[in-house]
Amino acid sequence: MPAAITEEQQALDRRALLDAAEDLFYRRGIQAVGMDDLRSAAGLPLKRIYRLFPTKEALIVAVLERRDLRWRGDLAAHLDAVADPRERVLALFDWLGAWFAEPGFRGCAWVNAHGELGPSAPAIAEAARAHKRAFHAQVTALVAPVAPSATESIYLLAEGAIVMAGIHGDPAAAARARAGARALLDAAGSGGAGAAAGG
Repeated sequence: MPAAITEEQQALDRRALLDAAEDLFYRRGIQAVGMDDLRSAAGLPLKRIYRLFPTKEALIVAVLERRDLRWRGDLAAHLDAVADPRERVLALFDWLGAWFAEPGFRGCAWVNAHGELGPSAPAIAEAARAHKRAFHAQVTALVAPVAPSATESIYLLAEGAIVMAGIHGDPAAAARARAGARALLDAAGSGGAGAAAGG
């Protein structure tokens, strides 16, 4: 009788599978990745994979949820390092620009997943919507103290930059969106030291 799998091994196997799945799904597209691809990349037998995640859909949702926490956490850490509230809003677009310029950038993982499978997979569609709701809340918390009237427009600038960078492969979409956000902040009367310095 095989030895029972420890909780530590369970966690290691789960992380290896999620790492492999996230990389493959993002680089190649979800539907192009089969279970054998995941088995080879994660170094786990199929039986083990199915014990961790009974369906491919459950694995996709877990990948998207884990990526959401990391992505928004990285953004929050970047913004927390900026003291001036107005400059913190503009720093959102600096962070996006750095993300867009990363090797292998293929756009928004949640938009990609929704585009591929959302209409036929409610759990995946909901994972994508949950990410967008959480990002919207993050942007609202960032912008509302500085320029409440500009909150929705700045959120849409950020989302538009993400889509344009993904489609065109152009990191400069972030800089263009940043200029638009700065104009919105100026128009909302949120000047001060940051505005005087030219943002």
